[in-house]
Amino acid sequence: MTGPGPSPAEIETMLRAGARVPDHGKLAPWRFILIEGDGRNALGTVLLGALAETEPNASPERQALEEGRFLRAPLVIAVVSSVREGVPIPEWEQVLSAGAVCQNILIAAHAQGFVANWITEWYAYHPKVAAALGLRAGERIAGFLYVGRPAIPLEERVRPRLDDLVSRFRGALPSTQS
Repeated sequence: MTGPGPSPAEIETMLRAGARVPDHGKLAPWRFILIEGDGRNALGTVLLGALAETEPNASPERQALEEGRFLRAPLVIAVVSSVREGVPIPEWEQVLSAGAVCQNILIAAHAQGFVANWITEWYAYHPKVAAALGLRAGERIAGFLYVGRPAIPLEERVRPRLDDLVSRFRGALPSTQS
């Protein structure tokens, strides 16, 4: 990916699309953290420290990769899943809502001519990264959404065959009688 990144108005469009998801109980069990500009370098430094804890013998190449990870795109949107406790809405539905937010943002980014990737790797689960991003107790990263312009022509990846995934329910199966 390359720049320029989205304008403030384009980012707002993406976030508004993200917020228009199924949300049982109107809880908005998610929030956004924008990582752009110098914040990308600062978070790279955090990753380097987290990597030192996770892989103390990481090669210099791996260290450079992780330190520069957030420089891959001009904008990275961290979508934070914030499950609400003590409400009648199941946790699973709240987590799915955060996932739907990620997908809507990707679609909105692509609709505006950007490319975007949804990534959750080791750093999405590291406590040092969570602390640096100000995650509260019980919050988790649903995804880091990298947004920019295509640096090279895009290639379609292989997708699963629908015939392997689709079945039809035709009514209850007869019970076996003994």
